[in-house]
Formats: sequence, C-alpha cells, structure tokens
Amino acid sequence: MGSSRHKERTLGTRLRASFVAPRAGRRERRAAETRVKLFRCALALIAEHGLANVTVEDITEAADVGKGTFFNYFPTKEHVLGVMAEIQLGKLREAAARVAAGNEPLHTVLHRLVRRLSEEPGRSPRLARALISSFVGNQSVREILKRKMVEGRKAIAEVVRVGQERGEINPQLKKENVAMQLLQMMLGTVLLWSLHEKPALSQWIENSFDHAWRAITAPGK
Repeated sequence: MGSSRHKERTLGTRLRASFVAPRAGRRERRAAETRVKLFRCALALIAEHGLANVTVEDITEAADVGKGTFFNYFPTKEHVLGVMAEIQLGKLREAAARVAAGNEPLHTVLHRLVRRLSEEPGRSPRLARALISSFVGNQSVREILKRKMVEGRKAIAEVVRVGQERGEINPQLKKENVAMQLLQMMLGTVLLWSLHEKPALSQWIENSFDHAWRAITAPGK
C-alpha cells in the first residue's frame, strides 16, 4: 500500500512539473494542480465508463470544481486526453536531453524511457483499453495524438542519431524507421498487456525492450 501511494505522489509531482515552469508563482502552481486534477478525474471516469459516456459535468463534479473552470483549461472533454500525449512527449524530450548530455549509455536512457512511457496507460488494463478505444474511435482525440506522435518520433529519431554516432546503434538503420519501430513496440506491448492483463506490464515492457534493443544494436556490441 505504501509503495502504491508513493508511486501515485511521484507521478502527480511529475505531471505538475510538466505544466508549470520551475520558478512559477503560486497562481501558476495552482493552475497546474487544477489541470492535473481534472486530467486524473477524467482518466478514472473514462476507464470506468468510456469516453463517449463521460460528460464535462461528470469530470468537474469528480474534481469538485465548477463547469466553467474546466473550460479555462480544455476546450472540450476530448482535449483532456491530449494531456496524456503532452506528458508522453515531455518524457521523450527529457530522454533526448539526457542523451545529448552524454552522461549515460543509450541503453540506460532508452530503457528508462520505455518504462516511464508505460506509467500512465499502465495504471490498469481497463484504463489502457479505454485510452486505446478513445484514441482509435474519436477523431478529435486521434488528431491530437497524431500531431504529438509526429513530434515524438522526431525526438526519438534524434536519440537514435546520437546513438549511431556513438556506435551504440546500427548506423545502417534509418533513424526515422527505428523511431517508428520503438513507438510501435510500446503501443503494441501496452495493447497486448491490456487484453491479457497478466503478467504485469513491467514484464511485458522488459521483454519487448530486450528484443527491440537487440534488433537495433550496432554489430559487435
């Protein structure tokens, strides 16, 4: 129980950090906290009922804020799921920055990245299924996701490029293709886990990453 609560606090802190500048004032911090709260409540409701059956009123009631407050942060309920894409993109950019710093092996950075990318959808199989259904079945959500994924692929491709220059990734591979394959690996792994539910997502991720890394590693490594 203690570990679960600690993980929840850690994820909440990371989420707030994604939406507020390091030296932000009290008002900005409160705004970030409200946005995260709306996002969290929306996720819980979507996991239980599905996106189509959740209203803005449901979300604001669960978050204990006024309906007007919701529209200060999101134009529609579908845009709440855009937060998920923002969070994942932030993790990709962080990985690119860590690789650029040159203090860690690429394997370490990518391994940490795929585990972090699985945090939000991996909260429960039911949530993962609801998110995938929303991404596939709703055009507004799909368009948001497509835009963010284009940015995400560019961030991963940059990581791959650096890895190739260091001799850690096979230089014969096209960095854009490797980036796409890594994204496909993540999405496919989460989808399969959400359908089977066992073993734990962490084990699915470890197995998938191990195979993916072997496929892109430079010869002789």
